[in-house]
Amino acid sequence: MGQRLVLFVNINSTNKTMKTKIISAITSLALALSCNAKNELASCRLTVASDDEPVVQIAILLDTSGSMEGLISQAKTQLWKIVNQFITAKQGGKAPIVQVALYEYGNSGLSQDTQWIRQIQPLTRDLDKISEDLFKLRTNGGEEYCGAVIKAAMQQLSWDPSPKTYKAIFIAGNEPFTQGSVDVTQACRDAIARGVIVNTIHCGDEESGINGGWKKGAMLTDGSYLVINQNQAVVHVASPYDGDIERLSSDLNKTYISYGAHGKEAASNQVAQDNNAIAEKAAGASVQRAMTKSSAVYSNSRWDLVDAAKEKNFKLEAVKADDLPVEMQRMNTEERKAYVTGKTGERAKIQSEIAELGKKRLTYVATQEKEQGNVSTLDTAVSKAIRSQAEKKNIQFESLNN
Repeated sequence: MGQRLVLFVNINSTNKTMKTKIISAITSLALALSCNAKNELASCRLTVASDDEPVVQIAILLDTSGSMEGLISQAKTQLWKIVNQFITAKQGGKAPIVQVALYEYGNSGLSQDTQWIRQIQPLTRDLDKISEDLFKLRTNGGEEYCGAVIKAAMQQLSWDPSPKTYKAIFIAGNEPFTQGSVDVTQACRDAIARGVIVNTIHCGDEESGINGGWKKGAMLTDGSYLVINQNQAVVHVASPYDGDIERLSSDLNKTYISYGAHGKEAASNQVAQDNNAIAEKAAGASVQRAMTKSSAVYSNSRWDLVDAAKEKNFKLEAVKADDLPVEMQRMNTEERKAYVTGKTGERAKIQSEIAELGKKRLTYVATQEKEQGNVSTLDTAVSKAIRSQAEKKNIQFESLNN
């Protein structure tokens, strides 16, 4: 007999906006569990922001059919540059929580029953997991149904109902946008009705994308129609500061205190994603990842005590001794708090050093880039659209050049 999860939540005492968020989150959790044959609760990553906490939600929908190897390569190396757009962002004076979801579509290795669509990750702050899954993606020839994957993302993801939240889908592919049995026009209209912008990224020439319906899809939702060369190598300008930034990124890992059933696994994955980024050094992934790790965009409260301690309702004394790292298990409560505080201070210092080097790097890179022509790749296309759209949600950005 299957197991049953019963969840009781008292929402009578909270306000209308928060009630809507809680209901939306519970619905998303129920859907995730129903789609997970093993009902492994640990695999669900659910974040409910408080009423005064700004949120950014981005869903990336990638065509992984046979001709899209270059697109995947750009995505896995430039994830960090895309999310780094929000390092300096503020809405109402507060840094937004950034959640990213990932889908693949058009891959023959997927099920026909799902129209060759797979939700790889729901909306999550676990950027290391997003990176891990991007590096696992493989192409396989298939049928690319844009309408079906947009519809799936709208139905399956826990989109924040607040009109203040910047919510966007970025869908990339090269076949006609209108393929498949799902009406892509209706899918786009349903998205914008819920405040979700659909940005279309055609991997090919501009005219073919227009003829294939990619531009119309974006226009229906006030989104951007973007054209990239999926096989173009990502341009990275090296700087004299890169080596120190990468070294400090490694030092940051020593400030993490893993806890819980999956803490050690998550800490190992952090190092694994550092190594993945280093392997793509030519594309600048390691430096961009280090910049992400130095900011509030990169949060691992699910498995790290330093980040968890920043959460409003977190209580260190409530964590079982067996869930703590060995070096903390024999400490008393005050000693444990002092240990976490110490690591918090170490991390803040290193992050500050990376941020300072990052500013110098940006100045250097801006000068170098003036001498180079613009190259249209996934990161440049997405970053430009994000900034122009998020500003309409009163999200303010400091001036960055890279």
